[in-house]
Amino acid sequence: MEKKLKKSATNKKIAGVCGGLGEYFNLDPVIFRAIFLILLIGAGSGVIAYLILALVMGKAE
Repeated sequence: MEKKLKKSATNKKIAGVCGGLGEYFNLDPVIFRAIFLILLIGAGSGVIAYLILALVMGKAE
């Protein structure tokens, strides 16, 4: 069975991006939320990366 990267319908706070990444990589979504937060504080690129992923990732089923 092929895994597809998509937003999470059940584990989401804003758009489901971190939940979808967590499901795809079989990791806790909190890890991805922390990464985006560090990128946001450090260079501001976390917002841009999150928005791009929110637009590119498929919808949850």
